[in-house]
Amino acid sequence: MLKLEHIGFEVEGNKEILRDINLEFDERFVAVTGPNGGGKSTLAKIIAGIIQPTEGRIFLDGEDITGLSITERARKGISYAFQQPVRFKGLQVKDLLSLAAGKDTSVAAACEMLSEVGLCARDYVNRELNDSLSGGEMKRIEIAMVLARGTKLSIFDEPEAGIDLWSFQNLIRVFEKMYEQTRGSILIISHQERILNIADKIVMVADGRISRVGTREEILPELLSGTCKVLTDKME
Repeated sequence: MLKLEHIGFEVEGNKEILRDINLEFDERFVAVTGPNGGGKSTLAKIIAGIIQPTEGRIFLDGEDITGLSITERARKGISYAFQQPVRFKGLQVKDLLSLAAGKDTSVAAACEMLSEVGLCARDYVNRELNDSLSGGEMKRIEIAMVLARGTKLSIFDEPEAGIDLWSFQNLIRVFEKMYEQTRGSILIISHQERILNIADKIVMVADGRISRVGTREEILPELLSGTCKVLTDKME
């Protein structure tokens, strides 16, 4: 279970990005949504350890992990997939999957993971992670990397970005397979109605605060009614 207590985050000039965030969850799929600039990505990065909160505490399965770095949190079982994936010049796709898994990954296993995210394995397993790969290709490779890690908490920042040519149902299937393998939580930041529609819990963040938390059945009708105009659905 992840628990956040009174999380706040300020940047220079005392600009408040997050304030008094209190949240706990251990559900299978948790979606965080809300207006752009409301603090969703900042919250995800604080959970992953990419940035440190200026106040509050974070607990994972009862352990205080507030002061831990992103590397230390990764060892505790937290994965993070960036909205804009990082490129690693000189590193091949198979090497990245091996690093993520924490062991040497066979070509067959790497190919299986790449196939899961809609990539023709033989065309990618030995590719270098450089500018020759499109943003969409990098996004899928990063999803495969998180799949390889199999952690207790996987965080995705707008995973649907850049995958227009890939079946949306395949993305959902990858999330479901990830859960079957780990029985951990998957936290997804998204405006996509189709992602919100699979969430067990929806967290709405606006103006740096949590404005609503509830089940899909409680929150989604409110969003669809136009009461909260935060949904976009660009995928065909």
